[in-house]
Amino acid sequence: MDEIEYVWSVLGGDAALTARVARAARPEVLEARLPVRALASACVGACALAAAELAARRAAPGGVPAVRVDDGAVAAAFTSERHLRIGGREPVSFAPLSRLWRTADGWVRTHANYPHHRARLLAALGLARDTEDARAVDAVGSLLAGLPARSVEETVYAAGGAAVALRTPEEWAASEQGRAVAGRPLVERGVLDASPARTFAPVPPSAGALLPAAGLRVLDLTRVIAGPVATRTLALLGADVLRVDPPGLPELPDQHVDTGFGKRSATLDLTCDQAAFEELLGAADVVVTGYRPGSLDRFGLSPRALAARRPGLVVARLSAWGAYGPWAGRRGFDSLVQVGTGIAALEGTADRPGALPAQALDHGTGYLLAAGVLRALTEQSRHGGSRYVEVALARTAAWLSAGPAPDGASGAGRPHGVGGPSTMGTGSGARRVRAAGDAGGPGASPWLRERESPLGRLRYALPPVRFEGGPTDWERAPGLWGADAARWV
Repeated sequence: MDEIEYVWSVLGGDAALTARVARAARPEVLEARLPVRALASACVGACALAAAELAARRAAPGGVPAVRVDDGAVAAAFTSERHLRIGGREPVSFAPLSRLWRTADGWVRTHANYPHHRARLLAALGLARDTEDARAVDAVGSLLAGLPARSVEETVYAAGGAAVALRTPEEWAASEQGRAVAGRPLVERGVLDASPARTFAPVPPSAGALLPAAGLRVLDLTRVIAGPVATRTLALLGADVLRVDPPGLPELPDQHVDTGFGKRSATLDLTCDQAAFEELLGAADVVVTGYRPGSLDRFGLSPRALAARRPGLVVARLSAWGAYGPWAGRRGFDSLVQVGTGIAALEGTADRPGALPAQALDHGTGYLLAAGVLRALTEQSRHGGSRYVEVALARTAAWLSAGPAPDGASGAGRPHGVGGPSTMGTGSGARRVRAAGDAGGPGASPWLRERESPLGRLRYALPPVRFEGGPTDWERAPGLWGADAARWV
């Protein structure tokens, strides 16, 4: 069973349809010790096949369109933040306090890109939140050098910050959270009620492109990368995606641009604007959430609570560590999950932890989530039922790290490893990433494009999800964060 066949089986798809997928392999991209390229292409390929399947269900009487996965396009998309230019300016990816630090007994990784996480990190260490960056780096480094890594992890987490101690794969596998994650499917799917089958209006080609999600409304309650990648993909496929953020918690500007293609962006305070949210929910087809498990339950945003108020809904949920186990409520980001699950140890050297050549857990999980939504919509049209889809960065990490599954193994059993020795790179996490656009300037790569936007001229990576007759670019450029009305078009 190859990687795309495995993902497709986890999604509940018809195994015969994988014959519709062709792959253009490019071994020179996304090199790593772990098979990152294979994971990336499998996630994108399964998502494209799910889109093609839904397109056939709605508007392609000739059968499921052919899918093509090009490793070059996939690599460009998985490193999209590195190719992005905003008015000629390179984006800012990581803040000064988001890094690996030596501790008294190992390493710890902190994430402080958001101002509130930076403030909590400094407060946990007894430093003033207004400490200038250069001084803060020196002070944090000096403090952490004398502390145990696990102690730092617990202290920062207790203060509401984000820090994870380096673990080996064996240490992660032996941990309670590691065992909890390993026992779950790569993509969790289920039916919440017995709602009638979804009836789709036929979707004729629009401007020459077949849009399988046309006419669907997606309420996007996600942040950072994985969730926004999923909803950005649904927007590509024709969905009306409205991202809603709390007004007092703005997104990082460059991150918003990178993942904001195809969407509208609004703000809404759920503590006092519940009626406005209920109006949005009442006309939504899909709700995607990316906050910590349980953090939205007080607003009635658990899958069952949402489906009870809007029967026929598809609810998609993303978390860092999984919605189970002792770490279910912990904050997490791709870089932290790499460190906590043993990936950084595998990709590093004896002297220093390494990293994957892309934020592959974020991007891969985002495409898995979008694929799960698309498959849920197709299954709704056949069998009905409100449905849920759940994914976790740590579960994707377990898949990447595991060895190949036995022939014929399914997603319900042991974690299936991505690829095998034949698909693994040989370099280290410190190597330079070779991906689309590295060799030349703007327009040098077939996977990069330029366009005007309300934020200036953009250079960006094109979407890698491609099928015959489908869209090749987003209809809408990203706009200003929070500038749109919190209502459906």
